[in-house]
Amino acid sequence: MRDELVKTGEQVVEMSRQKGVEAEAFLFYNRELGIEVAQGTVETLAEAEELGIGVRVIKEGRVGFAYSTDLGPEALNQLLDRAVESSKFTASDENNSLPAGRYQYPELNVYDPEVRRVNVEEKIQMARDLESAALAYDRRIKVIEKAAYEDSEFALAVFNTNGIKAFERGAFCTLYAYLVAEEEGDAQTGFGYAAARRVKELDPARVGREAAHNAVRMLGAKTITSRSVPCIFEPYVVTSFLGVLVNSVNADSVQKGKSFLAGKIGQTVAAGNFTLVDDGTSPQGIASFPFDGEGVATQRTVLIDRGILKGFLYDTYTANKANTKSTGNGVRGSFRSLPGVGITNLFVLPGVSRPEQLIKEVSQGLFVTEVMGIHTANPISGDFSVGAAGILIENGELTRPVRSITIAGNLQEFLQGVEGVGEDLRFFGGIGAPTLRVKGLSIAGE
Repeated sequence: MRDELVKTGEQVVEMSRQKGVEAEAFLFYNRELGIEVAQGTVETLAEAEELGIGVRVIKEGRVGFAYSTDLGPEALNQLLDRAVESSKFTASDENNSLPAGRYQYPELNVYDPEVRRVNVEEKIQMARDLESAALAYDRRIKVIEKAAYEDSEFALAVFNTNGIKAFERGAFCTLYAYLVAEEEGDAQTGFGYAAARRVKELDPARVGREAAHNAVRMLGAKTITSRSVPCIFEPYVVTSFLGVLVNSVNADSVQKGKSFLAGKIGQTVAAGNFTLVDDGTSPQGIASFPFDGEGVATQRTVLIDRGILKGFLYDTYTANKANTKSTGNGVRGSFRSLPGVGITNLFVLPGVSRPEQLIKEVSQGLFVTEVMGIHTANPISGDFSVGAAGILIENGELTRPVRSITIAGNLQEFLQGVEGVGEDLRFFGGIGAPTLRVKGLSIAGE
């Protein structure tokens, strides 16, 4: 695979030079496997594989783009011509350019050959073990909606006429479960998840128990009266809020005036115990990779340092507009799309407090286990009003489950109100967070 992708990338670069155009070849191979089981029987087993190339050209400040799944020499020549032709219909922009130079890419161990070597039957058994562990956790677990194993193995190459030459392979795997617990006519759902770079790091039993625990603890949940109290957010819930914050640290949004953080570099935007980092080189992150979708080396970028806004995430285009350098955040969904600013591993640095201690220090509050509708939050103003569920905190103890409530506030106030940061950093995909305690949020109930 390496030889084929590298050879193709070099061919496109040579063809581009002969035609006198600045060009980039983005080559992507991906193989995905998905397995779902129900009552020990395989319900779904799907494997997909694709290989393709996207060619971006820049001519007189205009961007042209075309893609293909045919890597033959004649097809590549035609592809390049189509990309050049398409550039005639786009606007000229002096900030359009391809990255230049030769980067020292970080050495990252992002490919586990065991992802391919472990046979399908063993992967099916992992999904079965997950389901069995969930059912064995508590007799009230009645329905396993989904017990699944997934993995992905991929290879990426980026070559351009400015000297970029990059190739690397990667892989990751996941286990997850959705289930339902029932008791006395009440039904509650639970979710469990784990992702890893290496198959041996996955623990099916742990994921199954987590999903079951999350469902059982909410049985009998009822609403509460409206109030304003400290809220403690589980890591998964925090990552939901960070998903909204992603827009605000994106240089493209900032430059378009669509971020509440625009113009605030150097200012205090969060509590002093809050540090936000994007790190494409993190050993913990499944989104780690030596380079981004433009061939720029990935790096660790501190966005908010102990409450102070330090900067934003850039690809080459937005970096040119800001007269700065790309942070290695030119992200592409596939060979069919152009790069844009995106995250790698975005996470809040963990603190030193155990989650139990954060709870113990609250006399009256809410331990938030789920939010619904976070996508409706306004990324420009930061305002949000979301449905939520959780467990009431009384005198430092978790007491009874709560549902049918709404939590409202503003993301700026949320960040500045962080008064406790847990030690339990956990990643859900490319976003990670520890438990956070935030003071004075408004809860609307009955």
